[in-house]
Amino acid sequence: QVQLVESGGGLVQAGGSLTLSCTVSGGTFSGFAMGWFRQAPGKEREFVVRITWNLESTYYADSVEGRFFVSRDRAKNTMYLQMNSLKFEDTAVYYCAGMRYYNQMVRDAGAYDYWGQGTQVTVSS
Repeated sequence: QVQLVESGGGLVQAGGSLTLSCTVSGGTFSGFAMGWFRQAPGKEREFVVRITWNLESTYYADSVEGRFFVSRDRAKNTMYLQMNSLKFEDTAVYYCAGMRYYNQMVRDAGAYDYWGQGTQVTVSS
């Protein structure tokens, strides 16, 4: 049973940086892609970025492109999200997700098969 575990969340001042990690346990991830979503209080879960596991093809939400950078280390079974120039509106619980097979609806949470428990990111203004 594949499990995803996020880490690295915390409190940071606006303009600062933070790096999140998502480690796959329970086996080697062999799916098509992984992604990051976030959910702020009172809001729906929002797509952040997707990276394909083999070719590292990336696709970012407009709101984070140029500030956030996703990567993965296949040997460590881990995906990372480097977040720079953080803004107050980036405050949310961040979730990593795994997609077993190709699905063109990359921005849709329903396209992902595995989910982590989430890690809180709080940006103070």
